[in-house]
Amino acid sequence: MNAPISDNGSSRQIDEAVAVHGLVKRYDEVEAVRGVEFDVHAGETFGFLGPNGAGKSTTINMLCTLVRPTAGSALVAGHDVVRERDQVRRNIGLVFQETTLDGYMTAEQNMHLHAELYGVSNDGLAQRMRAVMEMVGLWDRRGSLVNTFSGGMKRRLEIARGLLHSPRVLFLDEPTVGLDPQTRSSIWEYLQTLQDEEETTMFLTTHYMDEAEYCDRIAIIDQGRIVALDTPAALKAEVGTDRIQISTDDDAATIAALRERFRLDARLAEGKVTFGVASGEQFVPRLFELGLPISSVSVARPSLDDVFLSFTGKTIRDAEDSNTDMRRHMARMMSR
Repeated sequence: MNAPISDNGSSRQIDEAVAVHGLVKRYDEVEAVRGVEFDVHAGETFGFLGPNGAGKSTTINMLCTLVRPTAGSALVAGHDVVRERDQVRRNIGLVFQETTLDGYMTAEQNMHLHAELYGVSNDGLAQRMRAVMEMVGLWDRRGSLVNTFSGGMKRRLEIARGLLHSPRVLFLDEPTVGLDPQTRSSIWEYLQTLQDEEETTMFLTTHYMDEAEYCDRIAIIDQGRIVALDTPAALKAEVGTDRIQISTDDDAATIAALRERFRLDARLAEGKVTFGVASGEQFVPRLFELGLPISSVSVARPSLDDVFLSFTGKTIRDAEDSNTDMRRHMARMMSR
């Protein structure tokens, strides 16, 4: 899909909403992003899936001109993120992980402030404000102080605010982090409405597997590198096996027996012996031929967690645990 991009009064065609080539970000000896490359098609919902500390937020910060890349290049809405920062910022909306709303102002006042900062013309502003606030179900609460809003309501208002100036690309950094499952589901209903009505390109980061299923395509990032990129269905099909998890009193012996007897790549993940096989339910009876103390067995069809496990050798939860020290070090570097 081609998207018309206005540039200093002229009109030109941009094939990709985001184009990234060899993007790198280093903090001293820590390489947070390691030469990532990808494109985001105009009008699609593109997901960056990975554990906390994998490089998702650093990448999105570079694309939004908040952090300068160490190396590589990136175009957003046809503009270079280093040389054309102002043009990039005029063409994007951004919803941060942490709220940036003024709690002592009303929802409507927060929207007006955003309009002023982005130079939105008064012509049609009232109509546009009502449209985006109705889209997220907050028009009736426009006169309420933001401090009276729930976490989900604040996030919905931030989404409406990010859309107010009609951006080409809307960046959402962990848009539902810290919200309960029901509120997370509601946020995604609003985002899908946005996709249908606004045709805005959406670039989001998440570590929730269920949220990644909503995306047209997903880039899986781990330790600063993209390890897989495709549609959710294609990525799961690539795994091609069912996932079996075993609870046992002797994990090491079970892993050794599975590798020796069945030549399986068994490993410990989330406290259970985990491996993949075709036709998992048919394979389960063969497990008991091993004579090991197995207390429970579960079988599941391929999921995005299995995709992550297949490409990285660990689950996303285990990866988050291993990234904790690196996140602390990066926070110290960024605070200098």
